[in-house]
Amino acid sequence: MTDPEPWQWPEETWRRTVDQVRAGRTLRPATWPGGKKVAVALSFDSDHETNELRDGGRSIGRMSWGQYGTRKGIPRIKAALDKAGIKATFFVPAVTALLHPDEQRMLAAEGHEIGIHGWIHELNSVLPYEAERDLMFRSTDTLERITGVRPVGLRTPSWDFSPSTLRIERELGLLYDSSLMADDDCYELLEAGEPTGIVELPVEWIRDDAVYFNMHRFSGLRPYTAPDTVFDVFRREFDRAHEEGGLFLLTMHPHVIGYRSRIWILERLIEHIRATGDAWFATHAEVARYARDNAA
Repeated sequence: MTDPEPWQWPEETWRRTVDQVRAGRTLRPATWPGGKKVAVALSFDSDHETNELRDGGRSIGRMSWGQYGTRKGIPRIKAALDKAGIKATFFVPAVTALLHPDEQRMLAAEGHEIGIHGWIHELNSVLPYEAERDLMFRSTDTLERITGVRPVGLRTPSWDFSPSTLRIERELGLLYDSSLMADDDCYELLEAGEPTGIVELPVEWIRDDAVYFNMHRFSGLRPYTAPDTVFDVFRREFDRAHEEGGLFLLTMHPHVIGYRSRIWILERLIEHIRATGDAWFATHAEVARYARDNAA
């Protein structure tokens, strides 16, 4: 017997499907620390070679592209952050951390946050609960062993959130997730309608550098947007977040933003944000804690 089509589902089925993981109460403080008007959370997904490894790929060319992220992207990003005196969050697959442990130790030692980003950048939604849980716990333990700090937040690889992901986050005792898109501002995650206490720092594809620049030589994936246009999108997203007094969260990748012709986007965006005089730059963990404890 074949499964019914979605248009044949009874109300109980589509309601249960929708209610697995939902946005709960908004967690927007009246003001941010120091009376700042807007919170700015810069994040970098250090996928490196796992972009190729995740699907069983063995392309030396694509792995070298990932290696560019650690050889050139990370140093340029770090220089931009150092110049501005701000801290950011780096979401790191465990395999990346094992390949480049000194990079993670250096970033953690300098006050940047290292967050969970899967084991080998796998797709959560194709895994059974037991496999996803094992990979997530092993990833967390690996990052803690390398950096000396146990991660408190997760960004699922490719923002791929399975029906088991939130359950596993709760078992890990995480403070926050940063994989979902139900709001611009922080919110509490609900599981089957019940509050979980986990803070969501929402992402969005339009605030992600990869969708504008990524390409795959042997597929139809060949987007390209001029850097000036990407900067304009990011700037407009920040300007409205500043106007509303909310959160501006940006996702970038060392092997994407780190090129000579693109790193200026990050540099100039930081200058633009700092020029407002009332922006609070913080790690994702800092934003999550403050939003949770000070929501209006």
